[in-house]
Order: sequence, then structure tokens, then C-alpha cells
Amino acid sequence: MTPIYHTRILAIFLFLFVGSTTTLTQTEDETISVDASIVVVNASVLDASGKPMSGLGQKLFRIFEDGVEQKLELFSSDETPFAAVILLDTSGSMERRVSLARSAAIQFLDGLRADDFVAIYNFDSKVKLVQDFSNSRDIRDQVYDLKADGMTVMNDAVFKAAELLSKREEKRKAIVVLSDGADTMSGKSSEKALQAAIAAGCTIYTVDMSAINDNSVGRRQNQGVLKNFADKTGGKFIATPGGHAMREAFRSIVGEIGVQYTLAYSPTNTKRDGKWRAIEVRVGRPNLTIRTRKGYKAPKK
Repeated sequence: MTPIYHTRILAIFLFLFVGSTTTLTQTEDETISVDASIVVVNASVLDASGKPMSGLGQKLFRIFEDGVEQKLELFSSDETPFAAVILLDTSGSMERRVSLARSAAIQFLDGLRADDFVAIYNFDSKVKLVQDFSNSRDIRDQVYDLKADGMTVMNDAVFKAAELLSKREEKRKAIVVLSDGADTMSGKSSEKALQAAIAAGCTIYTVDMSAINDNSVGRRQNQGVLKNFADKTGGKFIATPGGHAMREAFRSIVGEIGVQYTLAYSPTNTKRDGKWRAIEVRVGRPNLTIRTRKGYKAPKK
């Protein structure tokens, strides 16, 4: 990347960080929206085996909003640092699996690079800080001290993570949720939490920690919530992990976040009507999978 191009990218992102009107509300009936002067999209491109593809040029990428092709104002394929929030479910329903969840969080931390910053929160009846944003990996004791008890406020935890990440300057932001998905006490709905994450530009990765032999309707419903968080933000849903599969799953998450492509455009539709705008990213090569957020809610007058 040339110095001139780097300066242009930096200028756009400074504008986004300073000039954004993203609002993360604290009441259930208010609307979360973003300033759509420039829309930034992070995309993961995977090959046929599911591995992240790096080194793809701008000419291969096209972006559409509500089916209308948009002009790319920015394209970056750097392996840049990211900010992430790990949300660890320590509610009563996780009593028999909290040790596995703790190990999963450690697996994620072990895969991070020196410049990646991570915060850790656990949630039961409340959302609680375990470790603020840091690039230190020496937090095993804090994680292993966590015990399972209480109700579940998963939606509130996702909303809180989105609020925290909206204040970060990193281009790439992720929320990693380790939970059985059984929310029982949140003040926020799953849709409000999802919209907060979209407004903050977060990709959500969800790990289903429910019992592998649970075939109940409740489990399928809870998995649906976790899958929806991941699908709508361009992330990934991971079924109940264990052993080697768990290590590989977390290695793939870290690799995927670090090798994303960042695209930005000025929407041709400038209406401030508060309506949903669908986003689609296309790459001019066969047999590739593109994961990105599905859209955003336009600002409203």
C-alpha cells in the first residue's frame, strides 16, 4: 500500500469515528441507527475448504445496496489488528459446562496476535467485567475463577459489547459469545442487541455451549438465536465444541477476523427514512464464500 493510499484510508476512518451519529439506546422502544454518509463493510472471503482467502485485489470486489451497485470509496486488505469482546455465559444453566466455556475462552486468547485487543465479560443475572481491553494474555486466573450461577442476560451482554466496541478505533471489531443461548432475564430483546452490533460495525461469532445430547425444542430455539446473531453480522455459528474441534474452531475465528477485507461506499440512496438497507458483496472468483453483515438501518429525520 502506498503512503498516499494509506493516508486516504486513515482520513476516512477518522471521519467515521469522529463524525458518526451511531446511537446505542438504553430503552427498548428507541431506534438504533447509523450515519450513512459512508458505509463501512468488513467481509470474510473463504475458499472451498473454509479457509480465509488473502491477497485478493479491489477489482474483484463489487458491492450492492438494495440490489444497486455502489462505487467503492475505500478498499483495504491489510491484516490489521482487531478489537474483540468475549462474552462468557456463567448462568445456572451452564453449571455443568462452564469449565468447557472457560477453556474455550482461553483457546481464543491463545490465538490472538500481539496487537489485537480483547475485553472479557461474563454474564449471569448481570453483565460483569472480567478484563478490560488489553493485549495481555495473562488473564487465565480471572477466567478460571468464574463460577456458574443465576439467570441469563445474553442479549444485554451483546448490547453492552456493541456499546463498548462502538467507541474503539479499530476497523475490525468482533463479539464472541460462549453460551447455551437460553436468555431468561435480559431487558433488551435479541433484535435490539443485534441492531446495536450492526450499528457498531461488529461481527458476532457464537459458540453453542449446550449439552450435545440435548435434542429439545428449547435447544433448537436457542441455537436459532445464536445462529441469527452470527448470520446477520457476517460471523459464524459454531456447534457445541470439544477437544481438537474446539481448538480448530477458535483458530479459524482469529484467522478469519485478521484476514478480512474492508470496503466503504457512499450510498446512492440518501433518503433518511429509517428503513433497512440490504448489503451484498460479490467477488469475481468461483467457489468462494463471502460472509459480511446483511445490511444496516438508515438514519431517520
